[in-house]
Amino acid sequence: MISTKGRYAIRVMADLAEHDTGGYIPLKDIAERQELSKKYLEIIVKELVSGGLLTGASGKGGGYKLLRKPEEYTVGEILEQMEGKFTTVACLMDGAEPCPRAAACEQLPLWAEYDQLTHDFFYSRYLSDLIKKD
Repeated sequence: MISTKGRYAIRVMADLAEHDTGGYIPLKDIAERQELSKKYLEIIVKELVSGGLLTGASGKGGGYKLLRKPEEYTVGEILEQMEGKFTTVACLMDGAEPCPRAAACEQLPLWAEYDQLTHDFFYSRYLSDLIKKD
């Protein structure tokens, strides 16, 4: 399940893309447009900045803006920044201990295929696909 954190991160990124004028956009403006708590968005944008997806500036004229063009961001990278890797079962997680049953597990291919489908779905969608086109 994708948390509100992941969903709201996509909304923030899409809002920034849609309202891009070249300058920084105040978080309060995004919060108002998206009808979301500014306090909660502060947590989200901090993670987006630390993940290299946004840049921020404080003070007068400050706010946030995208570091790249909307067509250069995948939905998958935004979600994984907020949620971590898409993994259905523990034995497929990065760094997981090798499962002694992996060779005999009849369900493992099902979970691996599902994980790949999820990954491919979100990494084939771009931020630019989510914004209104004039």
